[in-house]
Amino acid sequence: MSPPRPQLADKKDAQADTRSIASSSDDSGDDNKLLEIGYVPSFKREFSNLATISFAFSIMGLCSSVATTFNSPLLLGGPASVTWCWILGATMCFTLGASIAEIVSAFPTCGGLYTASAQLVPKKHRPIVGWVVGWLNILGQILGLSSTEFGLANMIWAAVVVGKDGDFTVTPGKTVGLFAGLLILHGILNCLATRQLARLTTGFVFVNIGATLIIIIVLLATTPRSEMHSAAYVFGSEGIVNQTGGWNTGIAFLFGLLSVQWTDYDATAHISEEVKRAAYAAPSAIFIAVIGTGLIGWLLNIVVVLCSGPLENLPGPSGSAFLEIMTLRMGKPGALFLWAFVCMTAFFVCQTALQAASRTVYAFSRDKGLPDGGYFGHVSTWTQTPLRAIWFVTLIGILPGLLELASSIAVNAIFAMTAMALDLSYIIPIFFRRWYRNHPEVKFVPGPFYMGDGWVGWFANVNCILWTLFVCVIFALPTVLPVTGATMNYAAPITGGVILLSLVWYAIGGHRHYKGPQSNRPDLNNASTPAGGDDALVAPHDAEKAQVPVL
Repeated sequence: MSPPRPQLADKKDAQADTRSIASSSDDSGDDNKLLEIGYVPSFKREFSNLATISFAFSIMGLCSSVATTFNSPLLLGGPASVTWCWILGATMCFTLGASIAEIVSAFPTCGGLYTASAQLVPKKHRPIVGWVVGWLNILGQILGLSSTEFGLANMIWAAVVVGKDGDFTVTPGKTVGLFAGLLILHGILNCLATRQLARLTTGFVFVNIGATLIIIIVLLATTPRSEMHSAAYVFGSEGIVNQTGGWNTGIAFLFGLLSVQWTDYDATAHISEEVKRAAYAAPSAIFIAVIGTGLIGWLLNIVVVLCSGPLENLPGPSGSAFLEIMTLRMGKPGALFLWAFVCMTAFFVCQTALQAASRTVYAFSRDKGLPDGGYFGHVSTWTQTPLRAIWFVTLIGILPGLLELASSIAVNAIFAMTAMALDLSYIIPIFFRRWYRNHPEVKFVPGPFYMGDGWVGWFANVNCILWTLFVCVIFALPTVLPVTGATMNYAAPITGGVILLSLVWYAIGGHRHYKGPQSNRPDLNNASTPAGGDDALVAPHDAEKAQVPVL
């Protein structure tokens, strides 16, 4: 049931509640948009266009993403798999990124696609859709942060192994200790106020792209022309090498997609309440970062394969083929120096991932999606950031890594669900936006970033849904045959288990406290039905009915 028109006194209350935020900036348009959606602005908008683009590039990782995933395509499908699967996946990811950006532009809130998903279905479906998408997104983000931090710890120890010429043993205890320390450090850094976070983030993009271009140039400069591989090896049939132990060559080749299906596309959406001109800047940053990462990453992959040396010598003592190739061509000092910048970009990924995940937890708690009574949906008056949510994500993120002390199989099984969980949380709202496009209770009002309702928009939406479902099948396959306890791929059963458990939890008790995304505007809450009613959140097209106060 839609809430009745608020009284004048209620509108003044809402205006007073937002005055402290809006009066300090020229962002009243952004804050009015947020009020139209149904939320009182709680953050300071300090992220400029450059800082937002830098944030989007940082979450993609670029050279650190290539470095940490390079082993999979190279050692499963061969060098040609590295080259072609990257550009194939990047092209398809472009349609996914554009589809996400389109929804983010219409719903620029820190809930991201979680908040949007519940507004793109009829009222009766909003709670269950918001619940499932919310949990998939939160778990995917936290596990993504944890796995990236774990990968960073392994990258640092790999450098130590190379530095000591292989005379160093990396134990699970050393890996877990460094992993936990890095995650706590990122928790501390995320306690900075939004202005400091924006300033810190602004420089990430220059390090990210700069390190990638320098690695490309140095590899080409230090590799003798006679030792570079042929075009047939880099692009052709000579570079297709099936090392899966039983899969046919086509499947082995497609395992190269494991390196390019980047995650956390909507991370920039989760900071949109801290971004200036969010409806423009956040989706544009996502769009630019996906294109830039795809093209520059493809060039990096081509050059690394071109200069890779004998395939049988990889991944080498460090366990990282990327680092071994750098060491082969640049020498140990040069390789370790540039590797430090690769590790730095991975550090930036973790920094931005923790910020995005904490905002998602904040948004879900604000909507009563967590059984915490809104405890984690609190913004510190000191920093005006969600400190409770930051430390919740930090401490929960440490837990999966502790499994390494018991079994590396267990920790890899948990991390395996990251991409699948996040990708499913992305395509659900994209699907519903089209499926319910003519439903009277669903009126999608496009933001500034809009592909239109013609064939371009339809192609991008349908293509990214079908592609994501296809890639999820690849994610679910064991990469090596025969299947044993050590080679089993647990991504599908764990992701399916999470969805099932979330549904059971919702049926047992979740439905009592979660009614879908709920407005925290006092003028609406005072006038609304108990527990927010069936239509607790005001959609953008209801702004006129809600009589949003002008700041």
